[in-house]
Amino acid sequence: MKSLHATICFALILTCCTPEVGADGQKIEFWQCPRKGANYFNEIPHEQWFKDAHALGVDWVRLAYDKWESRSRDFLMGDADQFDSLVQEDLAKLMQALDWAAKYKLKVAIAPLSLPGNRWSQNNDDKDDLRLWSDKNYWRQAACFWNELAQKLYKHPAVYAYNIINEPTPEMGTGLKEHGEVNRYQDWYATHKNTTHDMPDFYRSIIEAIREVDPETPIMLDAGWYAQPSAFTYWPKLDDPLILYSFHMYEPYEFTNAGNFRKERNLVYPGPVPFAGERIEWNKEQIERYLHPFFLWAESAGIPSSRLVCGEFGCYRRNQGSQQYLADVISVLNEHKIHWAFYSFREDAWDGYDYEIGVGGLGWEYWKAKEEGENPPLPRKDNPLFDVIRREFK
Repeated sequence: MKSLHATICFALILTCCTPEVGADGQKIEFWQCPRKGANYFNEIPHEQWFKDAHALGVDWVRLAYDKWESRSRDFLMGDADQFDSLVQEDLAKLMQALDWAAKYKLKVAIAPLSLPGNRWSQNNDDKDDLRLWSDKNYWRQAACFWNELAQKLYKHPAVYAYNIINEPTPEMGTGLKEHGEVNRYQDWYATHKNTTHDMPDFYRSIIEAIREVDPETPIMLDAGWYAQPSAFTYWPKLDDPLILYSFHMYEPYEFTNAGNFRKERNLVYPGPVPFAGERIEWNKEQIERYLHPFFLWAESAGIPSSRLVCGEFGCYRRNQGSQQYLADVISVLNEHKIHWAFYSFREDAWDGYDYEIGVGGLGWEYWKAKEEGENPPLPRKDNPLFDVIRREFK
């Protein structure tokens, strides 16, 4: 008797089978103490990155593969317009990267930036793709995608979490403001519960599909509105005992983003920064206040700190006060004893969040070499900005 998801996936030309694997708890044990990691969003996978991350002392890697080259429209998934089955050539490339991670004793959370009906905007001509949040046919395709992917990955020694989707936005276009009073989520959910915008319900469907083939690997869930911490506050605690609840931290975005430097807004941290229609003094105390509703929700739901994750945080390296900002965010996360992964380590497409370069520019000689078609190495070196990161691993 086939399960519901297996039947659906069979219709989509998938072969579903249940592996013989015991839920011995080894993977969740890794997450019992605070783990510190790095994000890997590079365009071209190389073994050297994993070697360097290991040398830094990284515990775990949040790996997104969506930038990798593929013969298909969408890496691994084939086509976000209609998922049929995993692209085997792409799967082999992902397995190679996971083998490198295992070689250097790094644990990996697989973090797709796209799902069926929800193509990552940077792979979609910078347009938001919200079909996943308006048509449950894409929920079913996403469940089949994760069912098949879990079949392939559950035995791999490097895979220690499935991060279902990066920074989902089921609230977009529904009239809910991205920032504001936390209780706005309660009112919004009262209207959108049991609809295509119901984030916990969506995740339940994906969890069920994964657990048909993998009872052991922890599942990491990003909150809505780009993984905003307060977007968890209307959630119940989900039934699966191996759930990790993940948020991202780039607030106040008016300060942390590259536009603050490039457009000469000159916002400084600590200092007053526009946020949610007000001008608020941002410092370590404000970071704590901003995250407080999330921690209060977790406590009231009986979710221990070992199940809480800051999956991303960072700041454009040239913004004035970036060093103090990173130090304060890390300090707050450490005080709450939760897992975290900074963004990012040695990214190959952009230097903006590569803290080993420091706070200065790349220099005239670097850009001259680029214009001449060369690929000069980035001027990475020990510096006070990267010391904020390095000391956490050493």
